Amino acid sequence: MGFKMGIVGLPNVGKSTLFNALTKTAAAQAANFPFCTIEPNVGEVAVPDARLDTLAEIAQSKSVIPTRMTFVDIAGLVKGASQGEGLGNQFLANIREVDAIAHVLRCFEDGDVTHVEGRVDPIADAETIETELMLSDIESIERRLQNLSRKVRGGDKEAVQQERLLKEALAVLEDGKPARVVDVDAEDAKAWKMLQLLTTKPILYVCNVDEGSAAEGNAFSAKVAEMAAEQGAAHVVISAQIEEEISQLDAEEAAMFLEEMGLAEAGLDRLIRAGYELLHLETYFTVGPKEARAWTIKTGTMAPQAAGVIHGDFEKGFIRAETIAYEDFVSLGGEQPAKEAGKMRAEGKGYTVKDGDVLHFLFNT
Repeated sequence: MGFKMGIVGLPNVGKSTLFNALTKTAAAQAANFPFCTIEPNVGEVAVPDARLDTLAEIAQSKSVIPTRMTFVDIAGLVKGASQGEGLGNQFLANIREVDAIAHVLRCFEDGDVTHVEGRVDPIADAETIETELMLSDIESIERRLQNLSRKVRGGDKEAVQQERLLKEALAVLEDGKPARVVDVDAEDAKAWKMLQLLTTKPILYVCNVDEGSAAEGNAFSAKVAEMAAEQGAAHVVISAQIEEEISQLDAEEAAMFLEEMGLAEAGLDRLIRAGYELLHLETYFTVGPKEARAWTIKTGTMAPQAAGVIHGDFEKGFIRAETIAYEDFVSLGGEQPAKEAGKMRAEGKGYTVKDGDVLHFLFNT
């Protein structure tokens, strides 16, 4: 299980440049004019994880298969998008299909790159996008409430639940707040998710800065960091221009380039880590002579459900999971030494998988 992140923002903030860099492709046309992205571009990237390479080296695995993350480059939104301005609601619909939203905000001055509203103000840009998503949600809720009225009068339990949740969302939206601030009970969580409201999506603010500000950020990104903290959202500082340059280099050249720029790691790594934290994701591994592979699960996933990520039959016929902590696997030099040292555990259906676990599942066919 990977996850899908939608890259959104006003036109000319660097969305497509970032997408191209992240997916190492020119599939998205990066050009200095609004709406150069007509259809949502979708790209998959391998999630970098040094632990996987270490495990593969110890086990002498023939192949290494990382988990993957999907990026969706969605066309630039403008004020009035919820009413069909610019390229309108078709792009808002694309956002419904993603797990999280990366708001790319322009945090750089450049007279050669036109800003759709003629100024550089990332906070105002974020508010413009959030407002359009909120207006779209309000319109959607009002329409759905009308359609539900007959079923509610008939006593349909599912419809009654939907109506209650929609009204709770509408109340906060009309108060100028996104639907994600609604406190949802566990029993309502599934129905709430099914509403697919745009403003329930977790937000990651991506501050696109100039090359010179990539390491420390700048005054613009500092304001975004403050805004994100107030909202309980996440933020990362990235130079899309630098990421694009790195994407054209081999691993050794990229490492040298990052060092010259004073950067400890590529922006992709920071973006994925922030995305994992945002969606409460973690990784477990399966390791053997044939392959070493990473698998993504939600934090708190039980062993049978973790097995089901590999194949549904693993979950249905789950017997137990043989588990070695990553640190033990590495420090002891592999599966057999870990087993001999008593560090391999047999865990049952009630075991909660931990980040970095090296697992082998036993199941009935």
